[in-house]
Amino acid sequence: MSEENNTIEETNIVEEAEQKPAVLELDSKKIEGYMEVVGRRKTSTARVRFSNASKTSITVNDKDASEYLKVEELVKIINEPFKKVEFPDTFKITVRVVGGGIHSQAEAIRHGIARALEKLYPPVRKTLKDYGFLKRDPRSKERRKFGLRKARKAPQWSKR
Repeated sequence: MSEENNTIEETNIVEEAEQKPAVLELDSKKIEGYMEVVGRRKTSTARVRFSNASKTSITVNDKDASEYLKVEELVKIINEPFKKVEFPDTFKITVRVVGGGIHSQAEAIRHGIARALEKLYPPVRKTLKDYGFLKRDPRSKERRKFGLRKARKAPQWSKR
């Protein structure tokens, strides 16, 4: 009976550890001026600039992030790296994003933010990599081929 209780307690501890975000116990780094990183997804490119500030704020193309992206889910996408890892510092994040649709732009911004955080705090790399934030998602729309209606859709075949 006691062995079963121990295994149940151990699995609960493992589950709790996976759910909690990684906490950084590092000396706060000060950025001189700003640090710029590029994030990409499909045809979207985001230039992300980090600079020191008293409060964390994200500005996308000279608008507030929630005003630019408009959809709550897209705002959550760009905040995911901060949610997965707790940071001791606060930053002013300025983003210039071009190309693609708003969803691909949000993922490009997330990629850029994750790369910048990894550059500032190297121990965070494993956590961000496990969530797939450091990998550029290479999937994009396939081109249309000659003789087909779409990339792979052929016209209906008729015997006569």
